[in-house]
Order: sequence, then C-alpha cells, then structure tokens
Amino acid sequence: MEQSKLQQLVEQISLQFFGKPFKHQAVFNSRLRTTGGRYLLHSHNIELNPKYYEAFGEEELIAIIKHELCHYHLHLEGKGYRHRDNDFRTLLKQVGAPRFCKPLPTEMKKSSSIHIYICTVCGIQYKRRKRINTDRYVCGRCQGRLKKLK
Repeated sequence: MEQSKLQQLVEQISLQFFGKPFKHQAVFNSRLRTTGGRYLLHSHNIELNPKYYEAFGEEELIAIIKHELCHYHLHLEGKGYRHRDNDFRTLLKQVGAPRFCKPLPTEMKKSSSIHIYICTVCGIQYKRRKRINTDRYVCGRCQGRLKKLK
C-alpha cells in the first residue's frame, strides 16, 4: 500500500466512524516491532506497522487505524486518551476497535523448555526458563541445596 492510499484510508475511517476529520499525517514505520501502530502526542501523527498489513491484510490494518484514531481524537479533545482511561475504553467499544492487536506470527516466542528445581531440605519447587548452576545457588527460603528434576 502506498503512502497516499494509507493517508486516504485513515481520513476516510476518521470521517466514517468518528465523524471528525483527520488533519495530520499517517505513515508506515517499518521499525515498529512489537506494536501495530502508535499515536505521536507532539506531532499528532500516526505511525503504522507495515508487517501487520502484510501478515493479516487490510481488515487488521483498519482495526489498528481505529485504535490509533481513538487516541488521536480523545487527545485533541482533552479527554482521557490512555489505555487505562474510561473515555478511551468506551470509544473503543463504540467504533468497534480492538484494545490490543494480534501478535505477529514471526514475533511469537517459541515455547522454551521449563527447568524445575527442588530444594532437598524444604521441598519447595522452582520453575525457571534458564538453567541455573546448582553448585552456586541455594534455596531462597532455607538455604538448602537445589536438585534438578526436569
């Protein structure tokens, strides 16, 4: 999708769902990694992640645009524009925008193995993603020796 088409789409969605014009810029930012888009408070511009458009298509992009436009319009009106504010949550429901976007398939973490250690004295279990050196570390509760179970 080209820059001009993206700008046109954002302006159209703003008028259709919010009844207010979008007077700033909407751009793709390929450096965004963990978010679908962001609203910039100082410039009032909206940046969108092109990876979401490539992975999920225009439907998910429209949902992200609605979400960012909620931030945009509430901030300009001086209302609560943050995720935790009631104004933001009610506007999300009114326009049918998601609170969070889907995770990208490439960014989803692979299930890492879980290492389970047990204290030989008190029996407490510790679950860790990273292996620990049982010669160096002891139980946090009773200072007993740790033994690897799994």
